[in-house]
Amino acid sequence: MEPLAAKIRPKSLDEFVGQEHLVGKKNGQKSGLAGPLRVAIEGRHLFSFILWGPPGVGKTTLARIYAKALNADYHELSAVSAGKEDIREIVEKEGGLLGPKILFLDEIHRFNKAQQDYLLPAVESGRLTLIGATTENPSFEVIPALLSRCKVFVLEELSPQNMREIIKRTGHKLDAKAMEWLVGMANGDARQAISMIENTAGLYAKITLENLKQTLQSKYLRYDKKGEEHYNTISAFIKSMRASQPDAALYYLTRMIESGEDPKFIARRMVIFASEDIGMKDPGALEIANAVFRAVETIGYPEAGINLSHGVIYLSKAPKTKAVYWAYQKALADAKEFGNLPIPLKIRNAVTKMMKNLGYGEGYEKYTKEDLLPEKLQGRKYWEE
Repeated sequence: MEPLAAKIRPKSLDEFVGQEHLVGKKNGQKSGLAGPLRVAIEGRHLFSFILWGPPGVGKTTLARIYAKALNADYHELSAVSAGKEDIREIVEKEGGLLGPKILFLDEIHRFNKAQQDYLLPAVESGRLTLIGATTENPSFEVIPALLSRCKVFVLEELSPQNMREIIKRTGHKLDAKAMEWLVGMANGDARQAISMIENTAGLYAKITLENLKQTLQSKYLRYDKKGEEHYNTISAFIKSMRASQPDAALYYLTRMIESGEDPKFIARRMVIFASEDIGMKDPGALEIANAVFRAVETIGYPEAGINLSHGVIYLSKAPKTKAVYWAYQKALADAKEFGNLPIPLKIRNAVTKMMKNLGYGEGYEKYTKEDLLPEKLQGRKYWEE
């Protein structure tokens, strides 16, 4: 029987929900232009690209919509199980359609350097158009030569409004309490929400809040390191460190290690955590987290588990503040809203005589207390100790 997620998968952009910044008729920017992926799909522009974003937000669906628009000879592989021979078979296969040959490679971050090197010539020559999908930062996991030949599109977690619309499309009726609980539990992951509905419908006559909770505890949604439990566990790991509970954090760490999780994936989250959740309360936390990352790169399993545990205990016990994170977010919001505002002349770099004559650098004092923000933003406070 066809899974519910496959039955309701959008076949066109008009049916697609979310990612308005990429596929909206207006991408939300001041220009009012359509999103770049919509432009590419409607204009049938052929190029390789990578879709980077959390699970269940539409990466596979967008790849299929794109391939359909180009009437492509379309192939899908998962980097978890695919290898060089699978790539060779697709590259050497005679295309049956007039359109280009497109390969959608899910979890491209799981391809090692040698596998990516093997893929590169086919992409470089144009024999193969690549669409990669990843939940990991491609600048860390995709080799530079391949990354330079791909446009990267960043997908966002689906909003609660997006999630409600997708849930309604399943055809199952949920009351307000069940709907809001499911939206919160799925945390922007449409696939997880649809799976919950499908499994609950298979177990119970009605989809109620209580039945959804019972299904969550059932064997149907137990640990799958390639599925949503992978993300549930990393979430619990981060939240345990945030709550300064080293015992809980260690427990979730060992679950990930036992499931074969990439130690660099865990260590990267710790590096982010050190600045986002600890910041200036303990600047040394970033040094510890980076040292752990370097250690797991060098040592690997099983001993790297000890290095990870060392870091987890330190980060859990460290004092917490999100002041650095919020300072960055507030400054970023102004940068996005106001664009390239004129920089005050006195702090511009006078590298030529003409620039000096125009007043670049004039009146600059190294230790001035004068506000050095652009005129429109003077008085703004991002950093709060």
